[in-house]
Amino acid sequence: MQRARNIIMTIVPAQSRPSVVTGRLTDKEKGPSALRMTWTDEELVARTIGGDADSFNELIHRWERPIYALAYRQIGREEDARDVCQDTFLRAYRGLNGFRGQAKFSSWLYRIALNLCRDWMRRERRTPVVQAPEDMDLMDLAAAREPSESIEDRVGRHDLTRAVERAMALLPEEQRTAIVLKEYQGLTFQEIADLLGCPLSTVKTRLYQGLTVLRRELARAGVSAAAR
Repeated sequence: MQRARNIIMTIVPAQSRPSVVTGRLTDKEKGPSALRMTWTDEELVARTIGGDADSFNELIHRWERPIYALAYRQIGREEDARDVCQDTFLRAYRGLNGFRGQAKFSSWLYRIALNLCRDWMRRERRTPVVQAPEDMDLMDLAAAREPSESIEDRVGRHDLTRAVERAMALLPEEQRTAIVLKEYQGLTFQEIADLLGCPLSTVKTRLYQGLTVLRRELARAGVSAAAR
């Protein structure tokens, strides 16, 4: 997502802007860039604070897709999700000095994104409506490179995705957030509890209640247990 990377252009002086933003690395820069890929998030944070702007580019490269996915699944609008993703990294960059390392950098980043999603929903005063993907083109389906998967299977999986998105949009924010963080983002119960600042039992309850509603709504939509 080039747009998220471009936020550095607005907050880093021209002489120290990461070359990765322009997509061009000199031979001198290729070595350190490859090395950055082996550093932990916390090491990259420390180096960014020390003035190495390229290190923050590496953090964006690592986390822009998960943050965008989180924002999209929370608010359901592509353009707004991109804005939230961009604002998340902008706020993170400006607030790095306040990152104390008491939680993982990724958890800190998720918290910023979730707060921005809540701000969006309060500001817009509307519930998220997950946009269904555009209808699939049958010629594209016929040209699929997975011969083991029939057109019927692909269409069925597409319909299931749409049904899940519609059902997710009906959930209360707390339940939807628990499902997104656990089932989509792959966080543990403890990580979610730390991220949301609530007891472990509360996270499990929200997830159980959310999945119960989700299964009920899918059943109403005619999605079989086998398909799920």
